[in-house]
Amino acid sequence: MVRPPLTPEERLRGEELGLMLRQARGERSITEVAAAAGMSAETLRKIETGRIATPAFFTIAALADVLGVSLDQLALRLSPAVPT
Repeated sequence: MVRPPLTPEERLRGEELGLMLRQARGERSITEVAAAAGMSAETLRKIETGRIATPAFFTIAALADVLGVSLDQLALRLSPAVPT
């Protein structure tokens, strides 16, 4: 099955997610956070840099738990604005 290419909006949202997770990580090492979330440091690095723009839900849930960020906060900051 071939996956359709990401839209520019999806890429931007992935970059924003990565930035939010990077900020939440603070001074903790990428290796420490990745291990606690059950993934490789390289995977976390790719998420933080937006190279993995649409990570799996359970990957983000694990990172949010380790970083102390609620999924609601992430969703609200990443949701496109609804036109009025």
